This record gives sequence, C-alpha cells and structure tokens, in this order.
Amino acid sequence: MKRPGLIVGVLALVAIAYITLNTLRTEGPGSRGVPGGLELPAFAVPLALSDLEGDANVSEDACDVRGEDVLNSCELTERGPVVLVFFAEPIERCDAQVDLVERVRKRFPDVGFAAVAIRGDRDDLRERVRRRGWELPVGHDRDGAVANTYAVAVCPTITYAAQGGEVRDTAFGSQDEQALVTAIEELR
Repeated sequence: MKRPGLIVGVLALVAIAYITLNTLRTEGPGSRGVPGGLELPAFAVPLALSDLEGDANVSEDACDVRGEDVLNSCELTERGPVVLVFFAEPIERCDAQVDLVERVRKRFPDVGFAAVAIRGDRDDLRERVRRRGWELPVGHDRDGAVANTYAVAVCPTITYAAQGGEVRDTAFGSQDEQALVTAIEELR
C-alpha cells in the first residue's frame, strides 16, 4: 500500500532536481530586464486611449508601425533619451510609480517618457489613465510580448535608454523620486 506513495514521492523529487539543475545551466535572458549597453528592443503597441486593437509588434518591422494610435519605441528613441515604465495592472504600487514618473517627467522636456501596461483589461486601463490624470503615452501590451522581450518580471520595471536607443540601466521595483531623477539626469 505504501509503495505507490513512495514511487510518486521519488518521481516528484527527481522532477524537482531536474528542474533545478536545468535552471542553473540555462543561459537565457531570464527576468533581468534589458542589459545596459544593448539596443532597446523595438516594439509597437496600441495606445491605451486609442481605438486601435491588436497585439504588440516586436518583429523587425515594429519600427515601421507608426501613427497617432501607436506607442513605438523606435520613434521615442529618435527624439531623445527614453524612460519606459512597465507595469501590470491593477497593482497600486505600480500605478503609484507611474504617478511619480508622470510628476517627474515635467522637469525633463527633452526626455521621452512612456508606460506600458502588461496585459489586463483595456477598459479598466483606460479608466485608470483618465482617473489618475496620466498624460504620458500609455501603451497596452495585450499579449505580453513586449514584457517578454524586455524580460520584465517585477512590477514596476523602468528601462532607461539614451537617444538612439542604447539601454543605460533597468530598475526593478518601486523607485523613490531621487533615484528616478538621478537615473534620468544620467541619460542626458
């Protein structure tokens, strides 16, 4: 009677050991954000407040997808340094981080700011953008493709890039105002 339980236990232990060993040997990007020195991955997503529907474009052609209803990373980096805030919704600490970025961005007119909402209900996102008074462009990553491309695992995640798109840094978790301002000043 006890042997089936023992067999299941041993199989579970072997599976856990295999997963652990495989994780230690895997050299993928993981959930570390985009490393400094690399080019900001290209993407295009519908703006939250637009009528445009669709999944994110993270292909080679993403830079060509432009328009008043689109948040396009290539277009942002052409104008100057960029601060991208990734947030999952509805999580209050993430919304609070977008609030902070919204307040701070007014001090840096030469820096492009944008937020990307990862998955979630679009109507709820629209209501949140309006209620909180966010004026920075907010894209909707409906299928999570941009979050995967940027290896976002923590909400919020902020990626900082110089003009032209070279990533300078990625910050994980909520940043205080001084840390945010210092990182933005280092982009200039």
